[in-house]
Amino acid sequence: MRHLLSAADLSRDEVVSLLDVAEEMHEVQRRPIKKIPALRGRTIINMFFEDSTRTRSSFEIAGKWMSADTINVSGKGSSVSKGESLRDTMMTLDAMGVDCFVIRHGSSGAVAQAAGWVKAHVVNAGDGQHEHPTQALLDAYTMRRHFRDQRLAEGFAGKRIAIVGDLLHSRVVRSNVLLQRTLGGQVTLVAPPTLLPTGVERWGVNVTSDFDSVLERADVVMMLRVQRERMSGGFFPTAREYATDYGLTPQRLARLKPTAAIMHPGPMNRGVEISSEAADAASSRVLDQVSAGVAVRMSVLYHLLGGEGEAR
Repeated sequence: MRHLLSAADLSRDEVVSLLDVAEEMHEVQRRPIKKIPALRGRTIINMFFEDSTRTRSSFEIAGKWMSADTINVSGKGSSVSKGESLRDTMMTLDAMGVDCFVIRHGSSGAVAQAAGWVKAHVVNAGDGQHEHPTQALLDAYTMRRHFRDQRLAEGFAGKRIAIVGDLLHSRVVRSNVLLQRTLGGQVTLVAPPTLLPTGVERWGVNVTSDFDSVLERADVVMMLRVQRERMSGGFFPTAREYATDYGLTPQRLARLKPTAAIMHPGPMNRGVEISSEAADAASSRVLDQVSAGVAVRMSVLYHLLGGEGEAR
């Protein structure tokens, strides 16, 4: 792996390797002293031009637990806020001998552009409404562990995964669709017509506006946040009506099969796309996703920077 820019860049073998190493890294999280020397001497810069809690924190923790030197740079505190171009900023930092950039940017395609300007490795931590590949990987990791725990077999082939909510503004959905295409999961996208991406009929997945029609067969139900900050118009009448038609309400929760997993990439709008009963249910894997985020990002950084051999 040279960079991780898109879930489409990964072969099935590469995905399996990333998830397998994440299993090993997850054990580090359970140790009293969470430190391994896998990336000692490496320098990672986390460049976040958009606000983030989970992704930024997990990448920082991942680097530090593997003994890398990690530096955080935000758009507001960088020379970009003074008018410097992203290209000049990236090339300036790259000239300092950085090993890896983890970048989140509000413009789709910006991270791929940045990868062409630098010698260091680049990880896409979310670019506009385009992709978020490490989120899809941690979702897959969480699903795999859930399938194993529920004795549904470890593989993804044939598993029914419903992704519900604001698909139009989501970068998570695109990466999940691409990754599940590689792994063999059967994805159904659920959203009101106003929140379906243009060209979604060409994505090779099932698409419906009827949430209730997919509930009882789903192995995983992934709820997505309504991204009001990206909306400039009225995409649905009211939050209450949206919750009635597309929220994982207590009534819908009761209709899920006992082995189904509830997931959400966060942050959650309780009472809108997901009820508190669903978010806190025994079948909820939301906190498992958060925990998986560190392990998976450790695995990604190790694959990019760790060289040959096994992590120690």
